[in-house]
Amino acid sequence: MSLNVNMANSSSPDAALNMTTPQAHGEILENPLRTYLLGIIISICGNMLISISLNIQKYAHVRQTQRGSKPYYMSVVWWCGVALMGVGELGNFAAYGFAPASLIAPLGCVAVIASIFISVMFLKEKMRVSDIIGGSLAITGTYVLVTFAPHTTTPITAQLIQYYVVSWYFLLYLLLEVIVFCILLYVYKRRNVKNIVVVMLLVALLASQTVISVKAVSGMITESITGQLQLTYSIFYVMLVIMIASCAFQIKFLNQAMKMFDAAEVVPINFVFFTASAIIAGIVFYQEFEGLALLNVLMFLFGCLLSFLGVFMIARNRPKIKKQDFIAMEKIPRRSHTDHVQPEAKTQTYGSLTGKLLCSRTPDDL
Repeated sequence: MSLNVNMANSSSPDAALNMTTPQAHGEILENPLRTYLLGIIISICGNMLISISLNIQKYAHVRQTQRGSKPYYMSVVWWCGVALMGVGELGNFAAYGFAPASLIAPLGCVAVIASIFISVMFLKEKMRVSDIIGGSLAITGTYVLVTFAPHTTTPITAQLIQYYVVSWYFLLYLLLEVIVFCILLYVYKRRNVKNIVVVMLLVALLASQTVISVKAVSGMITESITGQLQLTYSIFYVMLVIMIASCAFQIKFLNQAMKMFDAAEVVPINFVFFTASAIIAGIVFYQEFEGLALLNVLMFLFGCLLSFLGVFMIARNRPKIKKQDFIAMEKIPRRSHTDHVQPEAKTQTYGSLTGKLLCSRTPDDL
């Protein structure tokens, strides 16, 4: 049974936002299969384009390194990759307007799976056994979570967003998130704890707000195109500001993580944390699991687990870019030279490879 609300009686756009009863939800309809599949297809295509764009940019970097020619940002190939990434991200943005956020976020593993085959075909990289096993697990997990994900959705309107924003469970969730974020930020900045879990948790907490705001903005734009205009409501621009701000800080912390840790560590952990935060945000804010059978919930989580394991296996022991860690002389007080000096052999930081091995070894390896 659907709930129909006549919003034409509102004297002004902002006046309608004062509706705090369940009737403010607008229409809660069984999601048509066509709309549901459209969101899935858009998300998969977007992630495929992102994977292709990353490999194109990598190809431009490799070619520039081999030829030693003009900088990569002067290359037409590199800019083609950037353009494709923009289109892919735009596709992901649009997908949130058609399908639940708890479903769109896990589909990010499609980019990881596609990257394996693209890199093998075009960049001549080697296919490993763990890539095949991980890709199979990720594909199976994707199929399971798509099958058992919630197939209902609510047309995103300004009244609906306002109703969700003032709900007590979201306010409690937001309060807990702010407290945890402040504690982690204090540990990271003041205590100088450079742990990958701490940094990625900061990214995930920001990603939670990003998912909420992205789905709100995308949904209201979709509703404006297909139904009633939503862009005249102030809540739309509030969500737009939150989306931009959370994305900016999320990228900032993610870049810091990429500088401090290997991509093989950052990518899978970020995928798991981001997906988990997106699912929780969808459950708490958009109530996407409301009325979902217990079997569906368990199978959906099982599908996510398979995708997590697949991504970890793909990223596990990936070839790393060899770097030489040197100390710049200009960083030493009273030194003006630009030469580079390697640390003393007797120190714990001698040799970048030795340092990394010592940091990564476990007691079982000794």
